[in-house]
Amino acid sequence: MKKLLIWADRFNTLSIRERSLVVTASIALVGWLCFLSLESFYLTSQRAHMQLRDLNKQNELTEQLLTNYQQQLAQDPNLDYRNQLKHVESEIQLLDDRLKTKFVDIVPSDKMPLLLQQLLSRSKGVRLIAMESIAPKPLLDFKDSETKMISLNLYRHGIKLRLNTDYFSFLTFIKSIEALPNKLYWKRLDYQVIEFPQAEVELELYTLSVSKEFISVAKAQ
Repeated sequence: MKKLLIWADRFNTLSIRERSLVVTASIALVGWLCFLSLESFYLTSQRAHMQLRDLNKQNELTEQLLTNYQQQLAQDPNLDYRNQLKHVESEIQLLDDRLKTKFVDIVPSDKMPLLLQQLLSRSKGVRLIAMESIAPKPLLDFKDSETKMISLNLYRHGIKLRLNTDYFSFLTFIKSIEALPNKLYWKRLDYQVIEFPQAEVELELYTLSVSKEFISVAKAQ
């Protein structure tokens, strides 16, 4: 806190031109941080795409086996087929569980609003103006309606925050997000200085989930 006050005093002694240069450099730094976060989110999404496609291929093969066994069981019921059918069903459940554990270090979508509210309540100098959900978007687009029904998918859930803050308080807030044990990702950041040092910020944060249920922010607000 003392260091921030010292920097603030130094900043106040600068000329208008020097202050402008500092603000420009600060905004450039925020942009650079945003770029790093976007790159991290892109790489994570790409890895998720590949893992999800592999799991879906396995899931489709297992579903086909299940269909064949069900048909054979209907034609000629016997204990052997019933045992094989149970085995296939357990394989399908195992695939579902594997997909979920792939993203154990990511913030669950239903916990996202409350988590952000808790972070904001602990962040001095950051005031929440508005919080709204962004419609979930599937990462895989299935063209076949039958495949769409049986396949697993991964959804990107987002929340848009509108904040009133100053540069140093906002930077502290961003660091608290990055320090979370479970990950949140940025997609968009708009930092507008309203009346120095106060600024209005729009920040979009995302998480990934196998659930397509819309995030409700009503309970968190």
